[in-house]
Amino acid sequence: MVIGGAIISGSGPVQHSVDPRTGERLGPGYGAASPDESSAACAAAAGAATAYRNTPPHERARFLEVIAEEIDARAEALIARATRETALPNPRISGEVSRTSNQLRLFAAELREGSYEQLRVDPAQRDRMPQPRSDIRQRRIPVGPVAVFGASNFPLAFSTAGGDTASALAAGCPVVVKAHPAHLGTAEIVGRAIAAAARATGMPDGVFSQVVGAGNESGARLVADPRIRAVGFTGSRGGGLALQRIAQERDIPIPVYAEMSSINPVIVLPGALAERAGQLGRDYAASLTLGAGQFCTNPGIILGIDSAELNVLTDAATDAITEDAGGTMLSTSIADTYRRGVQRLRDHGARELAAGAAPDTAAGASAHLFTVGASEFVAQPALRDEVFGAASIVVRCSGIAELTSVLSALEGQLTATIHAAPADGADVAALLPVLEDLAGRIIVNGWPTGVEVGHAMVHGGPFPATTDGRSTSVGSAAIERFLRPVAYQDIPPELLPRELAHAETVTAPLRLDGRMVVPEPEQEGL
Repeated sequence: MVIGGAIISGSGPVQHSVDPRTGERLGPGYGAASPDESSAACAAAAGAATAYRNTPPHERARFLEVIAEEIDARAEALIARATRETALPNPRISGEVSRTSNQLRLFAAELREGSYEQLRVDPAQRDRMPQPRSDIRQRRIPVGPVAVFGASNFPLAFSTAGGDTASALAAGCPVVVKAHPAHLGTAEIVGRAIAAAARATGMPDGVFSQVVGAGNESGARLVADPRIRAVGFTGSRGGGLALQRIAQERDIPIPVYAEMSSINPVIVLPGALAERAGQLGRDYAASLTLGAGQFCTNPGIILGIDSAELNVLTDAATDAITEDAGGTMLSTSIADTYRRGVQRLRDHGARELAAGAAPDTAAGASAHLFTVGASEFVAQPALRDEVFGAASIVVRCSGIAELTSVLSALEGQLTATIHAAPADGADVAALLPVLEDLAGRIIVNGWPTGVEVGHAMVHGGPFPATTDGRSTSVGSAAIERFLRPVAYQDIPPELLPRELAHAETVTAPLRLDGRMVVPEPEQEGL
């Protein structure tokens, strides 16, 4: 573990990651944090909060860049360990290493650009009638220490140094990570990388800590600790809601930004089916089975108008699923939960069209394809619950009106996808407002798996996709979760924060008296 800059072993029960292919317990064992050790991590974060908040943005940017460099330098060790702990293939883990370091660099660039602070200045109008106006200046400041929970399905990009940690550190918030129990070795390597970067850049000792937990109570302790000011979580709905309840029951409640569950509906309109039904069926199966279905954006349902063309899509998907070799899931417990979810679909009236093979591994699982009529789908809420893994339902609708009624029955989603041809333009226009209310990201003629890390991305959505549909956990806008606005009224310039003290010298984007002003581009050679 890392606590206050020190590398220590926890004094609690020893935890082991497990190889999902063989069921073998992997060494070394990791001692869990005792209540005192967990408290010490939160105390270190609180002790570092003021100093880290006052660190200039360019110094925080360099810290993030050095973390990225340290992670890249450990890529070989990370790939070797993470593939054993997750059964994910080498190319997938190699891509995650790059994604993790690249998103750290993205936030570093965001800090240097400056608009994340949303500076606003309303200069004084002392002679204004009937009342003078005070000088009022606004910036956003860090909320304070953030607890981050590593995700099972992304051992790097959504874990120790993933998007929640990167955005919180960029905002100026110290971070306490609870390492995911399924990939403790991977978490250790990344935790050491962050600790090394903090030392190299002179960051306060408590800017980053990582603890190992034994059971749910260890995570509950973090969220309940009064020094923690916000929480980032990626995982199950049950886990996210449990943390949210703890956060709301504190003497001082705090926000929990939890990304939880989504079935990511895909709509195939008649024109698209007429043009490419077979290809759509094959692509649907490929998106569904990618990563053994263990992405939060795998397509859990596909909606189409009942027709011969929809039969072509279904037949192509059935063939692809039948030929699928299956995959090893992240853990035996995830595989067991997936199999129970598949059985739940059968028990509630979904008709099975295809089942693939399953590898002979401890956490091996096969893909499944089902179909059901729209009215049956609406009548059975259990069919609308996420099955985390490669299982999906083709929902047959009588027309656009019934298809729209199915969408209306769905809970909030991370994504919603439309496949359309030019002839479907009117239907797309009618569906877009429905999908805007439903999901955080709308895709046309693509597939939901694959989340670009950039400035415009939204990885979030209405409840229960997330606990707060106003935010994103991917992309530069993720920093907004860990900032809050503060206004300074009639503060003497020498006491103002440096970025607000001299509005006439614009060094970062600034809303000056209601008008947006941006710095002049730097001239080459200056």
